[in-house]
Amino acid sequence: MKILNFIIPIIVLSCASFEKLYAQFPNFRIHPSTNNQIEPNIVVHPTNPDIMFASSFTIRTSFRSEGVYLTTNGGLNWYGTDTLFGNPITNHGGDPGPVIDKDGNLILTHQGGFIIGMYSNSSTNMGQTWSNNVQIAGDDQDKGSPATNVIPASPYYGRTFLVWTRFTSPFPIVTSYTTNSGANWSGLIQVNNSLPSRQSVGPIMAIGPDGKSYVSWASAILVSPFNEDCIGFAVSSNGGLNWSITECAYDCNGIKSSSLAPWNIRVNGYPSMDIDKTGGPRNGWIYILTTEKNLAPAGTDPDIVFHKSTDGGSTWSAGVRVNQDPINNGKIQVFPAVTVDSSGGINVIYFDQRNSPDSAQIYLSRSVNGGDNWHDYLISDHKFLPKSISGAGSGNQGDNIGITNANNKLWPVWMDDHTGIYQVWTASINIDEVGISQTSFEIPEHYMLYQNFPNPFNPSTKIKFNVPQTGNISLVIFDAAGREVAELVNQVMSPGSYEYSFDARGLSSGIYFYKMKSDGYSEVKRMVYLK
Repeated sequence: MKILNFIIPIIVLSCASFEKLYAQFPNFRIHPSTNNQIEPNIVVHPTNPDIMFASSFTIRTSFRSEGVYLTTNGGLNWYGTDTLFGNPITNHGGDPGPVIDKDGNLILTHQGGFIIGMYSNSSTNMGQTWSNNVQIAGDDQDKGSPATNVIPASPYYGRTFLVWTRFTSPFPIVTSYTTNSGANWSGLIQVNNSLPSRQSVGPIMAIGPDGKSYVSWASAILVSPFNEDCIGFAVSSNGGLNWSITECAYDCNGIKSSSLAPWNIRVNGYPSMDIDKTGGPRNGWIYILTTEKNLAPAGTDPDIVFHKSTDGGSTWSAGVRVNQDPINNGKIQVFPAVTVDSSGGINVIYFDQRNSPDSAQIYLSRSVNGGDNWHDYLISDHKFLPKSISGAGSGNQGDNIGITNANNKLWPVWMDDHTGIYQVWTASINIDEVGISQTSFEIPEHYMLYQNFPNPFNPSTKIKFNVPQTGNISLVIFDAAGREVAELVNQVMSPGSYEYSFDARGLSSGIYFYKMKSDGYSEVKRMVYLK
């Protein structure tokens, strides 16, 4: 425990908890039911952030389908069903991909279940009715990921894509697109050829602010241990017709397994990807995250690893370990999902074992400086024990989760069995309540730590400060006895003005001090927490 290097001549009002603080947010199920719900994804309407569309792979004994869950009032209320009513009803098999296109129409892509292939259904009335299944491709297809172009200046505005893996040599990534909300789809377009003795798996697509289409995937070896050993990348500037391909953009060491201990569940090292479209200084930067181990910066247990490209995918940064628990501690982090919010913050959620010998929780890691530094926040308010689900395949409890952002809030979706059956959970996370945000990119003349507001406060207050030059910034909360109770910031920060929203719900009433420190600068201010 750190002791502040000055004397505070005041009386402590009450004892505080001395554990480092983590934010917690009320969790709820978006569609409580008696069916298993796994592999959730969520998207937001391109022009109306009050509308969000989520889906999951639903399983009831031998019946499989895709859930349809919607909100039209910013997440206050949700409605939906665990069955996608698009005929034939048996032609559904998971890997749901929700999309809201430029016209506000819903498209849901999925596997074919007992009828192999990739399929879609569409709705023009917010999910009240759905079209019959439309076949995108037959044969041996797997793990589709959709994306839609909602960049008005793009010549391909309104084009919706699906990318997926084809399990026929050369085991490539392929794509198809629709220009009429899924009524029909283009012919199959092969994106890549795969490396020798490799298969390309787990593709994900994103549309950049320039309207270009970007795809990343994992290149997995075809012999034991079958893990992912590099990340592939491709970009199309003509609406997906032709692709510039890098079969191995950077090396990785994925964790693919059919029985990851201690849970004996199926896991993978597939990428999650998003692109900054804020128009700010990092506009167009591409971010990819995977789960890796035994390759720096990952440790000997599964960690979330981040790479970025600032030049459209031509070059990639070295890896950064996202989760901030002690390295090589034997704890597991898996299934990352990423979204870039309207202020350029990078937000990643994942399963995390750090607080238990066997159970998992959901953590959020957030970076406000382009992924150079990260802070972790516990967002689930309960623990759960991951386990495979009968009827979902060997070891399968779902192998992805999702996140989006709207109205300055983060909306993660994940599956867990806290209620005794796997259900889709979420939490409404105000971005201002998960730590630091950059309020101005103008370069201030000097360091400045402002008085928190409000003060006194209950339970949260905002702390503003200025950074005139790139350097490591420390912002720490101490109690009246000089003991550190929360480390808010400890990272390299670029010049600008920042604001940290500090939530003290884990502390007792009393007088506290916050200290900012950087190269040759140090300042302390007093604040009062009154419950």
